[in-house]
Amino acid sequence: MNLGRSIRINKCGVVILGLLFMCILYYLWSSNSANAASYAFSKNPNEINLRKLLIGSIQAAQHGGFEVVAVSKSRDLHEQSKGKTKEGANNPVTDADYRSNCVMKNGLLRIFPKLKVISEEDDRQEQCADVQLFDLDPTVLPESVTVPDERVSIDEVDVWIDPLDATQEYTERLHEYVTTMVCVAVKGVPTIGIIHNPFTMKTTWAWRGKALSESLVNLKHDADAKHPTIIVSRSHAGAVKEQSKQIFGENAQVITAGGAGFKVLQVIQNNATAYLHTTHIKKWDICAGDAILGAIGGRMSDLHNENIVYHRDTPALNPNGLLAAALSSTHEAYIKRIVESKRFVR
Repeated sequence: MNLGRSIRINKCGVVILGLLFMCILYYLWSSNSANAASYAFSKNPNEINLRKLLIGSIQAAQHGGFEVVAVSKSRDLHEQSKGKTKEGANNPVTDADYRSNCVMKNGLLRIFPKLKVISEEDDRQEQCADVQLFDLDPTVLPESVTVPDERVSIDEVDVWIDPLDATQEYTERLHEYVTTMVCVAVKGVPTIGIIHNPFTMKTTWAWRGKALSESLVNLKHDADAKHPTIIVSRSHAGAVKEQSKQIFGENAQVITAGGAGFKVLQVIQNNATAYLHTTHIKKWDICAGDAILGAIGGRMSDLHNENIVYHRDTPALNPNGLLAAALSSTHEAYIKRIVESKRFVR
């Protein structure tokens, strides 16, 4: 008996086993991808499931935020100017705006191909080449929150996205003001809103009449604000400060901040009584906040006390300013003073 005989390995057999193993891995990967895609699929292609759109919208805001943070770590933001705002302030755009837009818009359209998405930024294909999109992941909704299934006609749905709110502050490294936002409007009514801060990783969302993110559930607001705090934009604070005191009284405190999303969050979190904007503003800046305020019992309107309509056939510009409050009763009292003063109403 020759116990020292060597064992010969069949190279052809090893190659076959390797190929078989790779085929199994590919099958498992493709099955997972197919399951993620099929999760978003509706039996009726003309309908869309709002629960799944909520999930996708949360993911869009969060994944856009990853791009915003990644670009912020580079030395050069490749800042450009889109011109001047009505107040004369610079209106910048950066690589972060474009890359976030690629992820948010293309990510939603990959899952919901018939969806109407309206974005602040145009597509820049050169910026989209190496961004990573996302599959629908229902685990972004915490188990403690019950979110119903609801289907509507996809033609009734418009999605407004702001890939980077507070770009000016972003270029100044004032990251606390920066948000990414998604808003789902149904028949022009802001219904689902998501505001995400990429640098704190905090996501605030609401579906009007259906569900709230955990951070919104136990919030309480004071209906009798004797010393109102009005939050306004950094870009035109001077005149608004004086006019606000004349309308709301000498006890009114006026604070400034950047980013419409941030200012709405300050109202929601009781750091401000109301958010006042006296000039025109784009709808992708305010739709998400409008939806969230409506979901918690607050209200946002223009300064004529008219609801803002977020339908694809309406202009993207809201020319009549806005007032937002976390309680509809507070909004009612304050808008009455504004309308009667005729200071901001054109």
